Amino acid sequence: MLPEFDLLMPQTLPEALDVLAERAAEVTPLAGGTGLLVDMRGGLRRPGVLMDVSRLDELRGIRQEDGHVVVGGAVTIAELLEEPLIARQAAILRQGVQVFANPLVRNRATLGGNLAYASPAADTAPPLLVLGAEVELVSERGSRRVPVEDFITGVRQTTCCQDELLAAVRWPVPSPRAASAFRKLALRKADAISVVSAAVVVERDEHGRCGQARIALGAVAPTPSRARAAEDLLRDQVPTPETIAEAARLAAEATCCVDDVRASAAYRKRVTEVLVRRLLAETLRETLRV
Repeated sequence: MLPEFDLLMPQTLPEALDVLAERAAEVTPLAGGTGLLVDMRGGLRRPGVLMDVSRLDELRGIRQEDGHVVVGGAVTIAELLEEPLIARQAAILRQGVQVFANPLVRNRATLGGNLAYASPAADTAPPLLVLGAEVELVSERGSRRVPVEDFITGVRQTTCCQDELLAAVRWPVPSPRAASAFRKLALRKADAISVVSAAVVVERDEHGRCGQARIALGAVAPTPSRARAAEDLLRDQVPTPETIAEAARLAAEATCCVDDVRASAAYRKRVTEVLVRRLLAETLRETLRV
């Protein structure tokens, strides 16, 4: 059973921000509710006032502008999966949302909510990290942009202030020379939380060197994170099997895994190395064809 709460339904973004400016300490924003409502049923959270922001037009829409893809914070995972612009300009994000929970959850869960919930295993976070995405936070005080890498600061913790809403997520349109891939390992093929996830983007120049290499990991640390040492090893290099293997090892060394009901820390670390090695080999082969 859900605990009792009051429900506010603002009609515009300014109205919602006005409510947060006056009552931020007592009001909890609600979009899809696929995380928040579960926590409320389990007694983990008992907010007295919920504010539904899922229908605000200002938080909707998917578009390309000024060399960036911009996705409203209230856009659902199902909408991302169906949007041709995402398929063209963010194939790696589409790979992530394809394995996101199940169709019922995808119809309710939102991109902004998945990031704001700040789970270490958030399926959208590793793809957005390697895309170089940032979130736009708005309040009556104005707006600010924060890289996704800096937005999630801990388990269920973000840099979002109480009077702010996550209005949009944006990232640069990828280079046509870039290739990307995402993999998620879970205990089941569908509707399962990640045991380990990894995302890779690489771009090679005309001489075969890696002009860009980004590697992001999920479910292996308190926050989704980049494997910086592995990226640095690959950058400006012509990759060899030995280089790829060493980059994968460095990525595994960057993890901070724990034992839990889904897997042991040792298993997570080993799988991270295997996943990253396979993804690097796959994307580097793909760059030879673009």
